[in-house]
Amino acid sequence: MKKDTHDFIQGYKGLGAFGMDRETDEETVMFYLQKFSEDGFMKTFLPRLSDTQLEEIYLFVNKHLKKHISEDEYHGLFLKDR
Repeated sequence: MKKDTHDFIQGYKGLGAFGMDRETDEETVMFYLQKFSEDGFMKTFLPRLSDTQLEEIYLFVNKHLKKHISEDEYHGLFLKDR
């Protein structure tokens, strides 16, 4: 099975600001999501959310995955089970 990576965040030297231009916006979202998904942060953050808030996050991500990536990309890139 393929290993998950967060290589981008290791060398990121960008602005980390949103609203300047598309490239910076994409980099900033990638930065935030990689920081957001770190195990240590999640162990602190997730228990503080209500059941509804957990569901909202799950549904938001799932909706956009289904809208923007194919089934093969979902399995190959996201789940890494193919």
